[in-house]
Amino acid sequence: MSFKVQPKGFATKSIHAGQDPEQWKSASVIPPISLSTTFKQDAPGEHRGYEYSRSGNPTRNVLEKCMAALDNAKYGLTFSSGLGATTAVLTMLSSGDHIIMGDDVYGGTNRLIRQVATRLGISATFVDPTNLDNIKAAFKPETKLVWIESPTNPLIKVTDIEAISSLCHKTGDIIVAIDNTFLTSYFQRPLELGADLVCYSLTKYMNGHTDVVMGGITMNSEKLYNDLKFLQNAVGIVPSPFDCYQVNRSLKTLPLRMRQHQANALEVAKFLESHEYVEKVLHPALPSHPQHQLALKQTYGYSGVFSFYLKGDLKNSSAFLKALKVFTLAESLGGYESLAELPSVMTHASVPAEDRKTLGITDALVRLSVGLEDAEDLIDDLKQALKIAASA
Repeated sequence: MSFKVQPKGFATKSIHAGQDPEQWKSASVIPPISLSTTFKQDAPGEHRGYEYSRSGNPTRNVLEKCMAALDNAKYGLTFSSGLGATTAVLTMLSSGDHIIMGDDVYGGTNRLIRQVATRLGISATFVDPTNLDNIKAAFKPETKLVWIESPTNPLIKVTDIEAISSLCHKTGDIIVAIDNTFLTSYFQRPLELGADLVCYSLTKYMNGHTDVVMGGITMNSEKLYNDLKFLQNAVGIVPSPFDCYQVNRSLKTLPLRMRQHQANALEVAKFLESHEYVEKVLHPALPSHPQHQLALKQTYGYSGVFSFYLKGDLKNSSAFLKALKVFTLAESLGGYESLAELPSVMTHASVPAEDRKTLGITDALVRLSVGLEDAEDLIDDLKQALKIAASA
């Protein structure tokens, strides 16, 4: 069995969508960086598409068009961070509204919902989205949004996006938002599966160079686009033109990078699964993954981020992480360099301890972001670190 076959044309779109040199008087092949904060008007209230850079910027518009094209979406919007994009979606809601959240989400998303949204009168129910009955049971008359990560962070659970989207749209006027950060538009396109919004931390694979913090959302609904574009401006959570230039540049190599991340990570995952000091590997491309068949049906491949359980406890995992030489002990993911982290005390430390325990985010759970180095060097690094961890 294998993943879905990628249709032709993705790489061409990544290079050309939104990039037409004829849109600039100079016919510049590479879109210029427009740093101006304000734009001359021909008459009061009459401008040429731009008036103030928060409301619209030429460099940002180029990126948004390209990003949308890669998701086969009609519209795209960018924000100052992934959490900024999430904030924009939450800001569409009102006091008294209810959200259904996946129980295994990025720690920052969890914190935003529990410690910010709830103070604004927005309630949330966290459920395991891999069981459709959990979603059904969580519906309330005031439910307005279902927010799902697939795969999840850090337990790499895969959710049936098509089934959840169908259920939500039959139940009522409920927005389905899918955080697609881990897979990017190259490996998964949730709009094709019925989702309403596709949300990204563009900081990760979409930029891929660990030098920009940014978020993005793609959609087909004109209403959702207009609502979110209004909030992008009104709330002011916009990225800088220079950062937009950087991400636009990075999208040109997205297909190449994602294919190599996939190849390296699969080699590393197979090595770990066979290692005597490893308890369990969580990677959707492995037949051992509980949603392996769903991943093959729903996605075009898999990225470089996955998790595994060491045999041992905090002492062993700490020894392992400190012993790494090619992998860097750091938060985040999706860059060309390989990273390793311990979610229980790093990216997911803000998740309540009881929830971490219930979910299985233990001190033995390690998350890897496999980069673009030689796979043999990565495996050798893990091998020597595991040996040190076992004797800790």
